[in-house]
Amino acid sequence: MSVRIEQNEILKHFELDTVTESYGNGHINDTYLVTAPRYILQRINTSIFTDPEGLMENIDNVTSFLREKIRADGGDVRRGTLQLVPAKDGRHYYRYDDENVFRVYRFVEGTKSIENSKTPEDLYEAGVGFGHFQKLLADFPVEKLHETIQDFHHTPKRVEALRKAIREDRAGRAGSVQAEIDFALENASWADSVVKGMEEGRIPVRVTHNDTKINNILFDRDTGKAVCVIDLDTVMPGSMLYDFGDALRMGGSTAAEDEADLDKVWFNEGAFEAFAKGYLSEMREALTQEELALLPLSVKLMTYECGIRFLTDYLNGDTYFKIHREHHNLDRARNQFKLVADIAGKEARLAQKLGL
Repeated sequence: MSVRIEQNEILKHFELDTVTESYGNGHINDTYLVTAPRYILQRINTSIFTDPEGLMENIDNVTSFLREKIRADGGDVRRGTLQLVPAKDGRHYYRYDDENVFRVYRFVEGTKSIENSKTPEDLYEAGVGFGHFQKLLADFPVEKLHETIQDFHHTPKRVEALRKAIREDRAGRAGSVQAEIDFALENASWADSVVKGMEEGRIPVRVTHNDTKINNILFDRDTGKAVCVIDLDTVMPGSMLYDFGDALRMGGSTAAEDEADLDKVWFNEGAFEAFAKGYLSEMREALTQEELALLPLSVKLMTYECGIRFLTDYLNGDTYFKIHREHHNLDRARNQFKLVADIAGKEARLAQKLGL
């Protein structure tokens, strides 16, 4: 069955019958724009999200909750959160077969996405957007959420996966990256900072987005204000420190995460200040003192976690992350480790910017 025929067949299950075109540049799901009127059709990647029903239950519950909050605040429910289009059978997805599960969202009109802007204005608005998202979900019953990717940000388990990759050395590369291995293991002592705090009840378990790149917010096309948080597949129970740290892992770096020239890679304190100002304008009153104190460390932690994931994959023979050149994952790991070291040297100043 051709792609075009399959799309048209799928659309009929949502009572839509129109043309589609490829849309966006997501790395996980296949996304299409349905025109006249406009909707977003997506095929869920079931090799990564093995429980699409649980995933869609999460999204339905969270977006329904957000709509009620937005409506109560007098906001625009058509733009403030994603809106799922039900299939003819009443479910919010259609399962074509075991490998092909589809969903449809209403298109959020009058908005734009920003791929990788690092201007203070855009980072401030991104902070506002993600902060407002978590603020509205502060009293959502987090126990209702499914864990769509198990142990996604369990950094100690990521360290254990690295140790296993070093021991097994499947690709015969460990001997050539001893400096990177040493850096990763020397920094493992603080890798449990957030996980341990959550286990001991010192850090609250909250609804978290877990993929807070700037291109996962839609901005108003005219005003540039944050409008809607998108890509809700990894909404799970977790710590807000994951979201804050991951947003600045990329937003605060002066280079792309695979930049091989490490002289170009350092952490921008101004980017941290802009994002934090926006985020805390929404969330400061909701955060505990421990969460506030750990904001600078959270950026270092999420960058470290990503770095050891790249190094683990390199040692395993590049089996998880897509690569586009030789030693691509090693370049990524070195890039992230350079950022970790730079952030570590700036933690005290970052805390001062927060008034801590």
